Amino acid sequence: MRISGCNQISLAQWSLHRMIGEGRLDPFEFPGMARSTFGLDAVEYVNSFYRPVERDEGYFKRLRARCDDLDVSSLLIMCDGEGALGDPDPAGRRRAIENHRKWLVAAKILGCRSIRVNARSEGSYEIQLGRAAEGLAGLGELAETFGLNVLVENHGGLSSNGAWLAEVMRRVGRRNVGTLPDFGNFQVSEGQWYDRYRGVAELMPWAKAVSAKSHAFGPDGEETSTDFGTMMTLVRDAGYLGYVGIEWEGGGCSEVEGILKTKFLLERCGCLARA
Repeated sequence: MRISGCNQISLAQWSLHRMIGEGRLDPFEFPGMARSTFGLDAVEYVNSFYRPVERDEGYFKRLRARCDDLDVSSLLIMCDGEGALGDPDPAGRRRAIENHRKWLVAAKILGCRSIRVNARSEGSYEIQLGRAAEGLAGLGELAETFGLNVLVENHGGLSSNGAWLAEVMRRVGRRNVGTLPDFGNFQVSEGQWYDRYRGVAELMPWAKAVSAKSHAFGPDGEETSTDFGTMMTLVRDAGYLGYVGIEWEGGGCSEVEGILKTKFLLERCGCLARA
């Protein structure tokens, strides 16, 4: 049930990557922790946590049953390490598209709406536009057969240039290919940052998910690098009323504490946690 007029809060699995990496949290139990510890009923997965053995369909069916028992919705799978969708070699782009198929299968089983991918490429600004658009359009065509969306995050390189990624979206021109604006991922290269507020504004017209990246908090409870109030105004001014995902990536406190601080700040900004 959607609450009219409000953004609801989800939890990105990357927020708990240290606990998972250290073996303190089984990825299978992630949805349960989202509900029991954080009072959240929607989750976003990271594909690398479901690899050492490339989980089979039976695993994801069991995970779906667990989510159904908990009344937790699976929103998307963040996919990395499957090749460059803007590979200079057309054969490389085709391989990258096919490499994502297994995650489309998993996302469909879990009841997700989307997979999140990267727009990595090589070459000049203009050349990368064409290569990334071609790869994303091809993956979007494949994803459509699963009834799923393909979302691109600003995630380094030219993808962290909001104007560039917006132009990629215009060139792709598919309804099931959109963006996942991240509040913090606007480092284009070493020492070069794109304005995060401009970037989010440029990407919101295609947004089908939003990532509330956080690293540190001041004594007033505000994130020290990003004005969440300004970001949420940009999100709402674009007419977006979907989920906003907590993605805690900082240090200085436990992952649990960082997630809770991010949740509290989003609630202060008018978002709702419904669990």
